[in-house]
Amino acid sequence: MTKKELRNYYKQLRSALSEQEREAMSKKIVDNLQQLPIWEYSTYHIFLPIEKLHEINTHHLIAALKEQHKTIVVPVMHPESKSLTSVLLTSDSKLQTNTWGVPEPSEEVIIPDEKIDVIFVPLLAYDSTGNRIGYGGGYYDRFLAQCKPTTLKIGLSFFPPHPESFAAITHNTDIVLDSAVSPLAVSNFKN
Repeated sequence: MTKKELRNYYKQLRSALSEQEREAMSKKIVDNLQQLPIWEYSTYHIFLPIEKLHEINTHHLIAALKEQHKTIVVPVMHPESKSLTSVLLTSDSKLQTNTWGVPEPSEEVIIPDEKIDVIFVPLLAYDSTGNRIGYGGGYYDRFLAQCKPTTLKIGLSFFPPHPESFAAITHNTDIVLDSAVSPLAVSNFKN
């Protein structure tokens, strides 16, 4: 399959899930994240869900992080440079939806990339070695490349790893995940 075919396939799979299924699966992903040794860190970058794309409800994960008094940052997109900035998310943050339907804080308290310990990466699919297929804009690949090498990159997915490797269709600019979590499994990749 090509990247385009994989994107379409996983978008269709995700769209076929009912709201109740997506909600239950989102909660199970948070439960499964407890298996990873990531909870001693301070600063976590997490994407906010684009509802029209039926993404994972990350608000459950945000609540779990808030309970542990963690610093939470979310992306703000910059289309002119196809880049992301990490902005502090607090209980007082007011969100506005950008052109693509991505919720973003209206007030930007920027947190430098080198301060981020863990990044929860949005994706459509991943394989058994940590290669991921995103939406195709390259925003996260550019962002991940700027972060410190020790920053943990964890993909969140409704689905288990794709059975075939993505190695033949990835680019040298594609950043490999350290782990991926689905409702059914936690996958760790040695990079």
